[in-house]
Amino acid sequence: MTQTVAVLGTGKIGEALLSGMLRAGWRPANLLVTARRAERADELRTRYGVDTVTNAEAAKRADILILAVKPQDMGRLLDELTPHVTADRLVISAAAGIPTSFIEDRLTPGTPVVRVMPNTPVLVDEGMSVISAGSHATPDHLAHTEEIFGGVGKTLRVPESQQDAATALSGSGPAYFYFLVEAMTDAGILLGLPRAQAHDLIVQAAIGAAVMLRDSGEHPVKLREAVTSPAGTTISAIRELENHGVRAALIAALEAARDRSRELASGNG
Repeated sequence: MTQTVAVLGTGKIGEALLSGMLRAGWRPANLLVTARRAERADELRTRYGVDTVTNAEAAKRADILILAVKPQDMGRLLDELTPHVTADRLVISAAAGIPTSFIEDRLTPGTPVVRVMPNTPVLVDEGMSVISAGSHATPDHLAHTEEIFGGVGKTLRVPESQQDAATALSGSGPAYFYFLVEAMTDAGILLGLPRAQAHDLIVQAAIGAAVMLRDSGEHPVKLREAVTSPAGTTISAIRELENHGVRAALIAALEAARDRSRELASGNG
């Protein structure tokens, strides 16, 4: 935690990383941030006590650069950074769909690049960040990346060839659960419950189920079977889910998300 880290493009995800690093023990003096708008920079400086700098200054001063800009802004950011980034820097990209080769080709040859796909629960320290090494990144570079992103949830290393699949499952994953909660809440209203009560019941069921999946070590089939009594209410509901092809629809949906991630990575946005 003695290295200097710069978060470039400090939006919601970037700010979540910044606050997570501070809670994990990083000193404000070792953290730099950049922001497009002056008022946003002032807000971050006041809230966290960190230096707000230009992208070029961040590239000169920081040992680790976290590129947290939108994918469409990555090319322009790299144009600003290239003259100032030497090969002893670690560059971490948190931009969805941008392959490490895109960044490596624009920086000093040999610069280590690590690609990370975080999801939005990093905002509540329950994120999953999927980490892949570029062609020059070492295990030490991956460990530094895990140290940073581990402050806002869990991390998982995968080969970069699996990043599109991880994006479909994890990066987009929270949206599927929100969609399911929305649908189940509507069902609760149809069954006669007030919206607020239906929402509270479903959200707590989701939290409880997630904790049991995480902490019990049991296979989801076994946990489901524990709720599914012979000729009971749950098996009647499961039968309808199967009749309506919910399992097949989920598989098709994730395949579509993976394919779209591949399209974005290839520049066919």
